[in-house]
This record gives sequence, structure tokens and C-alpha cells, in this order.
Amino acid sequence: MDKINQLRNILNKQNCDAYIIPKNDEYFGEYVPKNKDRLKFISGFTGSTGLALILKNKSYLFVDGRYTLQAKKEIYKDFKICEIPKIKPYYILKNLNKEITLGFDPKLFTSNTLKNIISNSLIKIKPINNNLIDTIWKNKTKVNNNKFYILEKKYHGESFVNKISKVSKFLKFKDIHYLLTTAVENISWLLNIRGSDASSSPLTNGKILFNKNGKIIFFTNIKKITPQIKKSFGKKVIFIKEELFVNYLRKIKNSKILIDKKTCSFYYEKNIHSSNKLIDIEDPIYLLKAIKNKTEISNAKIAHLFDGIALTKFIFWLKNNYKKTKITEVSAQNKLEKYKKQNKNYLYPSFNTISGFGGNGAIVHYRSNNNTNKEIKGNNLYLLDSGSQYFYGTTDVTRTIAIGNLSSFQKKIYSYVLKSHIAVASYKLKKSTLGKHIDKIARVPLLKLGYNYSHGTGHGVGYFLNVHEGPQGLSPFNNHKILPGMILSNEPGFYKENNFGIRIENLIYCKKINNNHSKFINLTMVPIDKDCINNKLFNKNEINWINNYHQKIFYILKPFMNNTELKLLTEACSAIS
Repeated sequence: MDKINQLRNILNKQNCDAYIIPKNDEYFGEYVPKNKDRLKFISGFTGSTGLALILKNKSYLFVDGRYTLQAKKEIYKDFKICEIPKIKPYYILKNLNKEITLGFDPKLFTSNTLKNIISNSLIKIKPINNNLIDTIWKNKTKVNNNKFYILEKKYHGESFVNKISKVSKFLKFKDIHYLLTTAVENISWLLNIRGSDASSSPLTNGKILFNKNGKIIFFTNIKKITPQIKKSFGKKVIFIKEELFVNYLRKIKNSKILIDKKTCSFYYEKNIHSSNKLIDIEDPIYLLKAIKNKTEISNAKIAHLFDGIALTKFIFWLKNNYKKTKITEVSAQNKLEKYKKQNKNYLYPSFNTISGFGGNGAIVHYRSNNNTNKEIKGNNLYLLDSGSQYFYGTTDVTRTIAIGNLSSFQKKIYSYVLKSHIAVASYKLKKSTLGKHIDKIARVPLLKLGYNYSHGTGHGVGYFLNVHEGPQGLSPFNNHKILPGMILSNEPGFYKENNFGIRIENLIYCKKINNNHSKFINLTMVPIDKDCINNKLFNKNEINWINNYHQKIFYILKPFMNNTELKLLTEACSAIS
């Protein structure tokens, strides 16, 4: 019996008409371990966000515009794709025109998410504590017991005591007794610890209860806590089995508890005693984490130097060899990994590398495999989006590379994407500048041609943590201020389905100029492929930006190139007019 039918049989026994399955696990992070990727198990979809709705006779997969093309290639035949926000689960359930009992795992949904899904009196929700996918998923991989470790001060630049003091001060100012944090990246940052609980980010799974006086209970897998960690925290942090978290939560009464409903599950929220007052505001750790200190910014420059060396060498290798030998998306990706591993500081990718040639490059979050793997040859564009984890920081960079001769249309579009990129990089920020303001400016060049892209212009980036970090971001809906110390991506793009994709991505950080203004500084040090551009389409300021950027790259990367590579670097970074 196939998975869907097994699930439907269980739904009947549970007296449910439907069951909903998210991508996330109980930690609501971007990185889901293989043994908790229930969405992939039931639908085949591997993207980083999505939602499945299983009815008695139909199955739906909900994804946003970034993943529509990918989903078409991956999902099982039972599923119909619905693109959010055009079609939402609520619409499907509403159109059934009858009372529906919707089953769900309460640990995997926030109350806010549920409200968006079920905003209809005909939908009755039924929390089912034992995940139904887990009941049919046999031979799961086991949870790892790899130890957590303490991040050295030369990498983080601020003691956990200082960080705890800042959070404590915030809680006292707001007259809040407890902070409940279930966002694991916030826990890792706060305590200056890292682990291996996610494939692409050094996360430490667990939950913390933080009282306003700075005392912390960390509920986690105790097997991962070393004697050194216990000793370093002393009485400041108590470590308790994660399974006991709800028991402790229920004991708190007559208190004000800060819960961030974006990351606190429906299950935990409902297990808080009714005598407490819930304060639903953003976890203050997000903003503290987003504003990098001087040590983190300084180290980030080192991490991007490491990445710049590897990527630039790779691009030269690719340009010089694709006509001589067979190179595919997968073999190119593997070659890049070899270049990165030449640096002993490299740890692992910060996300799954996107290596897409031609039409595959038009799939925003494409992952090459044996079924889709294209040879890189002929005349088209190759899009490479990769990132790295170092103790010195987290990187993310995209370069689109000309293979053979490009059409005038491709060069025109690439040039306009670069115009968008330059508009962001050159923008002078005010104290009041929000992420959505910059996103709007980025889209202007392409909109003049009648084009747009379905993703945000940029996202926040963590420090040796998640490559996607909030609250900062450059998107139409981001209402957060962009503040000095924040690291973001700058990545406008263009995607022509089944033909080619273009994205140019640098990481940038916000630097204060004076009391009223700040500017962006490039961290990424990788040449932009001049074979892709039409020089005549740029104004004087844009020409100067390109030349200044390449001049800086040349002097930074020059010492790390061999004689052949140095000649190529000289050409790649030569001035245009």
C-alpha cells in the first residue's frame, strides 16, 4: 500500500477529513534533518518551504513562486501544485462546502499559521500529538548524539554573560518575567555554543526558559552537553532533558511570559497555564543577533576572502575547460567543493549548492541530480549559488557565468540585473530606511523593461549560523529597519522558464557613516563576469562602481593566484568604459 493510502486509512480511524503537513520540524528552522523531513517523505518535494494537504480523495502541495518549477519536477503524481499566495489551503477547504475536521501535529504549527489556514467556521481543527507521518515512516535514520561545543571568543567577540545581561535588561524594561525561546539559532548565538543538529548550520537544538534575572534553563539532549560546557556556564545555565520541557512550562503561574508566536508552537502555547499573561512580541534575541559586533564583521571579511579565492579559481577553471572536457552541473559543483576544501578553515556548505545550466538556472532553488544533470556546453548561462560555513562566518554568493556566446537579449537582461544590484549596493541609508524601501529601489531597472522576480532582493545572514536570518531582509513585506552591523544578501534576478536564469548575489554589511546615514560595504570578493554585460547600457556611476569593485577584488585576491590565474584575474578585473 502506498504512503498516501496508508495515511488516509489512519485519517479515517482518527475521524479526520484532512491532514496538513509542513516542511518544518518542531524547531521551525530552515534546516530540517532528513529523519524529520516529513514533507519530502509524503510528497517528494525537497524545497526549503512548503505545505501538503491530504484529503480523502485529493492531495495538494502549496509552494511559493520560487519553487513552482522545482515542484513540477519532483512531486509524486498524486499531488496537485498550488502556488501561494494565489491559492491557499483555506481556499481548498472552503470550497468543499461542508464541515471539515482537519488533523495536524500541534508541535509543527504556530497558532498564527493555523489562523491563516483555517479562517473559516466550517473547519474544525484536531490536534494529534503523535505525528501521523511518523506512524507510516519506517527505517528512519537515528538522531545524532554529537556533542555541542563552545565557540572561542576570537570568533564571537562577546561573552554569553554580556548577551544574557542585554536580554535580562530588555525583560525588566518590559516588565516581563520569562522569555520562552524555541528558535534554536537564537539559543546557539546567546550561549556562544554550536553543534551539528542541522546539515548546513551549526545549530544546537533545544528550548530555553529565561527569567528576567538572567537565569536560564536549557532543555536539550543532555547527551550532547560536555563537562566543559557545564563548567563554563556555572550556575547561569541549568541543563535539563528536553522531554521535561512541558512539565516545567506548566508549573509557571501568574507570570508574564514573552512568546514569539512566529516560532512558538501551538502545542507549547496551549500548555502554558491560563493564569499567565502571554506577551506576543518578537524574541529580542533576533535583533541582538542580527547586529554583528566588530569581531564578527572583521571575521566575516576573512570568511569571504576564503570563499572569494575558491570561487574565483573555480570560475577560471570552468571557463578554460568546458570546451576541452565534459563538465556537468554535478561535476562542476563537486569541483567547487574541492577548491573550497583546499582551505583548512572550510567546514561545509551553508546550504545545498545551486548549480544550474540553461533552463535549470531558471529554477530559483534548483538542485541538480542524476535525472536533471545537464552538461555545461554550447551557448547559454550557468548559474552557481553557493555558500560556506567557517568559524569566521557564513557566506552566500551567486555568480551567473557566460558559456559560449550569449544573445544580445541575455546580455541586456544580465546588465539590467546588474543595474539592480548596483542600485542596492550604492544606496545611502537613513535611520528610517526599511528593508522594503530598498527592495522597491532594486526592482526599478527590471520593471522598466516589464520584468520582475518572484523572490526578495535580499535576506539577513547569520554569523557561523543560518545563511537566512531575520529580522532584517530586503523584500516587499519587510518592515524592519536596516541598521549598522547587519549583514544581508543583495541578489536581484531574472528567470526565463526552460531557457536561463540570472542572479548576481553579494553579501553586504551596513556601516554607519554619521549620525543620520549609513551605507553598504561589499563582503563578497568574486569578479562579475564581463562576458555577460553590454557596457553601453550602464551610466557613468554604474561603470565606476563596476571598475572600483573589480579593482578592490584584484588587489585582495592577487596574492593567492598562481601565474596562470593571475593573468586571468587581471583580465577579469580590467576596467570597462
